[in-house]
Order: sequence, then C-alpha cells, then structure tokens
Amino acid sequence: MKYDFDTVIDRRGSFCFKYDGLKEVYDREDLIPLWIADMDFQVAPQIMAAMQKRLDHGIFGYNQRLPIYYETVINWAKKRYGYEPQEDWIMTSPGIMPAVNLAVMQLTEPGDSVLIQTPVYQPFFSAVTAHNRKLVTNSLIPENGHYKIDFEDFEKKLKEVKLFILCSPHNPVGRRWTDEELFRMGNLCRQYNVPIISDEIHGDLVYNGAGSRSIAALEGMLDNLIVCFSPAKSFNLAGLATAIIIAKNPALREPLDTMLENLHLYMGNTFGIITLTAAYRESEDWLEELICYLQGNRDFLVDYIQAELPQLKVNTPEATYLAWIDFSYLGLTDDEVQKLLIEKAGIVLEPGIKYGIEGSGFQRLNFGCPRKTLSLALERMKKAIKEL
Repeated sequence: MKYDFDTVIDRRGSFCFKYDGLKEVYDREDLIPLWIADMDFQVAPQIMAAMQKRLDHGIFGYNQRLPIYYETVINWAKKRYGYEPQEDWIMTSPGIMPAVNLAVMQLTEPGDSVLIQTPVYQPFFSAVTAHNRKLVTNSLIPENGHYKIDFEDFEKKLKEVKLFILCSPHNPVGRRWTDEELFRMGNLCRQYNVPIISDEIHGDLVYNGAGSRSIAALEGMLDNLIVCFSPAKSFNLAGLATAIIIAKNPALREPLDTMLENLHLYMGNTFGIITLTAAYRESEDWLEELICYLQGNRDFLVDYIQAELPQLKVNTPEATYLAWIDFSYLGLTDDEVQKLLIEKAGIVLEPGIKYGIEGSGFQRLNFGCPRKTLSLALERMKKAIKEL
C-alpha cells in the first residue's frame, strides 16, 4: 500500500473525545476505545499539505466559498454518488446533525410526527424529541444475519408523519440499501407527500466493490429530498465541522437556507473548507486504499468472531466501519455486558440500547483503527468471555 494505516498513533492529550473522554465517561484511561465513530488514522498527506499551506498564510478571517469549492462538491457527487447537483442547490452546515435538526424545525411543526428506522444513530431520536415533535419508528427486521425494511409498517407509518429521516448507509447495522429499497422508500414518501432528509455521511465507505449510491441518483427523487454528505467519516475530518446539504426543491431548500443564515452557520470553518476541497480533489486514491484496509479489518473481525467467539453473532457490514455485534447469547443483561467489556476486557464499545429498544443485547464496535489495535481488543474480549 502507498499509505500507512498500520501505525498506532497516540491520540491522548489531543482534545480527542474518543480517548480523552474515557476519563470523564468511564473514569478510566486504560481502555481500548472502539466506541466513538472516528478513525485512528492520520489523514491523507494531500489534506495535511493543504492545511499547512493555509496555516502558513497566517490570517484566518471570515470565509468566502470560491467557485472551486462548489465545482469540487458537484464533481464528487457526480462521480461518487451518481447525480449532479447545481450550485444553487448546495448549502453548508457545521455537520449533518445540525442540518437534520434544522430540517425538523423548519419543515414540521411542534406536535408533528417524524419517522426514523430503528435501531439507528442515537441523535436521530433527539433531533425529533428535543423540538417537541412526536417520534415514530419503523423497526428494521433482522433476518439470517441481514437487516431488511418492514415496508408494510413503513407505509403505514408514512400516513401519519410529516418528515422521514433516512440513514444511508445505515448506522449501526451496516446496510448499503439497494437501489430497489431506496426507490421503494422514495416512491412511498412521494405518494404520501413526506419529504426525506437523507444522512449519507458513510456514503463513501462501501465494500466489496459495490460502489457508493445516493437516493438522489434515482429517478424522480430530488424534488422530495434533502441529502447530506461530508468528508467527516471517509477522510477522518469530523473535528473540522463541515458538511454539505443538497436540496433541489426551493420549498425544502429555502427554509433551511434562511435558518442557516439567521443562525450565522453558513460561513464555515476555514480549515473545513480547505480540507473538504483537498479531500475531494486530491485524495481519492487515499480513500480507495482506506476502503481496502477497512474491508480487511471487517473480514478479520468477522472471521475472528466466528472462529474464536462463537457465543457472539455479527453481521458482515456492507458499509461503514462499524460492526453490530449480538451479545445476547451470553445470557447477560445490557448492563452486565457493558461491565464485562469494561471491567474484564478493558475495552469500550457503544451499547446497542442507545440505538433503540431493538439494540438491546447488541454492541457497536468501531473497526476504523490499526489492525493490531483491533486484534488486541478481540483477544481481550475472548479472554473475558472465556472466564465467564
């Protein structure tokens, strides 16, 4: 490989929540943290060089996005996601979750219902409930190690909601929704006049050569859709607070744009602008190597669990660097599993119950780390479970 993903870099003391937050949350600093969803890899050298050049300039005033920024976003969406947005469809936000929250506030009223598919990323819940909207859930169905959509229930729920928040690819179950699934969801939402906001932050991280795919690329979807993507996950830039919002339909775009302006969220982070441009223009080869490395980690993890930890069950993720592991066969409560992992194994994962009641018995593991770190964590897990 041209790029190094094997070197273990000490992140402690870098104001890094994944490591420095261990003391605050668990009162321990000796845990292997496979919880927070960022990676332990240094970013692409092209990104580092662009940041250094901007740093050397030495002036960090108010920002203006130049034409090259919009050209970069448009070209990336066209090449990687299969559709070509226009410049006036493009908005920016400090992150995708701020965009989701703004969509809930601007496109619904207090008391309205909003649909999510559970188990799902925990901030989806608060994006609804924190703004006095009613949370409606469409539970995903586990079947033979694979999650599918309960379309009968999905359609039923659409009759009572005003907005659908889609997670694509899905965190935490690792699904890359097929074109057929996306098209069916999109058509039903159009039928019942329910706009979609699609969180596609993991959209670049797809395995087995399947390629990225956005619901925006499917025929007829753009008029009922807000789509969000970012280099935060794929290029490990979450701390630079930069995300893209695409909305073709002015009825969906203008309320968001107005609120972004009113809250002064539109100007952006100086280094976020620079790194997004460097990532999407200059660092695609780094991303392709990263995907190969992560797929190797994924396969190593799944093979290890099947061979050495048959008491656990894991789906093979189609996308993301997150594994959804079923601990229920140990016969322990959620709290007991968490205690086992922290106190006996010395590792910390994300408890599945955080993602909805469907996550009870599960833990989410972040394998976006050097393989030796992943291997050590699995060995510790094996030892702790063996001693039960």
